[in-house]
Amino acid sequence: MELHDDDLKKFEAYGAPPLPQARVEGYVDHDNARIWYAVYGSGPAVILLHGGLGHSGNWGYQVPMLINSGRRIVLIDSRGHGRSTRDSRHYTYELMAADVLAVMDTLRLEKAPLVGWSDGACIALILAMKVPARIAGVFFFGCNMDPGGTREIEWPNPVIDRCLARHANDYHQLSTTPDHFEGFAEAVGQMQRTQPDYSANDLTTIDCPVVIVQSEHDEFIKADHAQYLAQSIPGADLIVLDGVSHFAPLQRPELFNKVVEAFLEIVSY
Repeated sequence: MELHDDDLKKFEAYGAPPLPQARVEGYVDHDNARIWYAVYGSGPAVILLHGGLGHSGNWGYQVPMLINSGRRIVLIDSRGHGRSTRDSRHYTYELMAADVLAVMDTLRLEKAPLVGWSDGACIALILAMKVPARIAGVFFFGCNMDPGGTREIEWPNPVIDRCLARHANDYHQLSTTPDHFEGFAEAVGQMQRTQPDYSANDLTTIDCPVVIVQSEHDEFIKADHAQYLAQSIPGADLIVLDGVSHFAPLQRPELFNKVVEAFLEIVSY
């Protein structure tokens, strides 16, 4: 029976399913931060990059599927998120992209595709622009590449509230600064209000396979922005997921996972 959690009540109460035992787990010291990572399964590598305010455990529905498909999965907690630390500087997507590259270097991972969700998607496209030789493809889900791509959030919004409640709970459990969630959320929000800010010309330099994935009911990203990205990135495909929102990997994981699997089939290393 296919799981549906469209209202995120299960996610608020329990979180995503626990991750399996990692084959490798550790930290990379990079640019005044300790960046947590873990590796699961074996086979061709794929890196999963979570969304803002979340952590790698939010991929609990995706990791088992990828292990079963013969993949080696690399999870990374973004700077200041989950188990990873940060310094006093403002958040930037470019700095978090550099953290991902540091983890790849530590694992001697020369090239890999990236599956990015929300802020993680932005980090993925930045890496495709900055270090194209290292990126085999980008699955870009639910993110903008300039400030004009975002929507005004409609309040009240119980789904977003439930997601934020779970993020706050997880932050308290995982972070080295467990009582600072409000300040953390404000710092990430400041970044999101002003970044990223790339032009269509910037995006034309991307030459790996790219899939732009937009949910029918995304609370944050304009549908026409997803179309604009697909038109601006050479060879990019646009996929619309019906009946879900910004939280599709949690709401209907079977639907989301099928699209991820199809993307990975077109990637070459």
